Amino acid sequence: MPDASTKAAATSTVADSRSTDSRLAPGAPGYRRMSLALFAAGVAAFALLYSTQALLPAVSAEFGATASAASWTVSAATAALALCVLPLSALSERFGRRSMMTASLAVAVAVGLLVPLAPNLESLVALRAVQGAALAGVPASAMAFLAEEVRPRALIAAIGLFVAGNSIGGMSGRIVTGWVAQMWGWRAGLAAVGLLAAVCALAFRALLPKARHFTPGPLDPRALARSVRGHLADPLLLRLYAIGALFMTVFGAVYTVIGYRLVEAPFSLPQGVVGSVFLVYLVGTVSSAAAGRLVGRLGRRGALYLAVSTTAAGLLLSLADALPAVLAGLVLITAGFFAGHAVASSSVSRTAKTGRAQASALYQSAYYLGSSAGGTLGAVAFHAGGWAGTVLIGLVAVLGVVSITLYGTHTARVAARRHELATAA
Repeated sequence: MPDASTKAAATSTVADSRSTDSRLAPGAPGYRRMSLALFAAGVAAFALLYSTQALLPAVSAEFGATASAASWTVSAATAALALCVLPLSALSERFGRRSMMTASLAVAVAVGLLVPLAPNLESLVALRAVQGAALAGVPASAMAFLAEEVRPRALIAAIGLFVAGNSIGGMSGRIVTGWVAQMWGWRAGLAAVGLLAAVCALAFRALLPKARHFTPGPLDPRALARSVRGHLADPLLLRLYAIGALFMTVFGAVYTVIGYRLVEAPFSLPQGVVGSVFLVYLVGTVSSAAAGRLVGRLGRRGALYLAVSTTAAGLLLSLADALPAVLAGLVLITAGFFAGHAVASSSVSRTAKTGRAQASALYQSAYYLGSSAGGTLGAVAFHAGGWAGTVLIGLVAVLGVVSITLYGTHTARVAARRHELATAA
């Protein structure tokens, strides 16, 4: 048994390691500025990325398009982001996370000011695809920046705050577009979001401290391919990617279609009120920021079970034809989704020991492909079977998350038993 001097030496070693760790932590100089900067980046990125989602009924009306056709103004942006996030994350390894996020936001804002001028649906979809591709430099670079600059114990909380900025951006973009569109049309709504994103992008650049733990690397396609293959060969990372994609399938389906449901009977809500429904994103801000505490109490899989159960309950509740029940269902879906996303995305950053930017990029690719699939499938299902069809798409995705999490639990138990047997032998 160690004596008092040994214990004191061990304690001193831990204290020294903490004092020499120059990475950021709550209370440390620069942590608040970093948090506010990435919060602003999240607001700008998500306000732009989903700027047309609350306006889909108005877009359909002007261009004579079906819900599934108009939904491509959202799906094209998220699909382009999914395809471009990996190559842009590789560029961030060479030029830096800060520079990549700055350039991405600048291009996305510039395109955002052109989007309201689109003369037809085809050009609107094309501009939105370009905007999504530009935004691909933000999420993976932000996750990698946090993994490099923040101490491990503070990482989940820091990522949760970035995800909270995403939820605020998604909410504010939809609310702004909804009310502005009700007064001056959907084009004015998109222009207002572009200006909001420009302000946030300027705040991000002014606040974000310089990286202190980033080491530039060469642009090596073969090394990138090896890193990607290594991540895709990791069973835990694969499960996390699938979970992120499935959670986003639910969310994309619900929020792409909900506007169509609420402007129709029996609700018949005006455009501004439909946009205000996205105030429920505030619930996502709280649940994503609380993800670290959930993991501390329930473990990663326990937190995922809670998130998926909450999401499923919300889907079922939203089937009612009473507005309070629909809103309550949206609250539960939003809370469950953002908690699950924060847990899965932070787990990717902690699981990947090397090539964190590529690991995060693969997660973001899966996540936004899930968004594109959810938006398109949700709209098609709504056209075929009404809101019940959209809910069915969500429930199938939820079942997929449950199955993957149960499989992960089983695998962990088998590995633990084998370890015990090996130790006993």
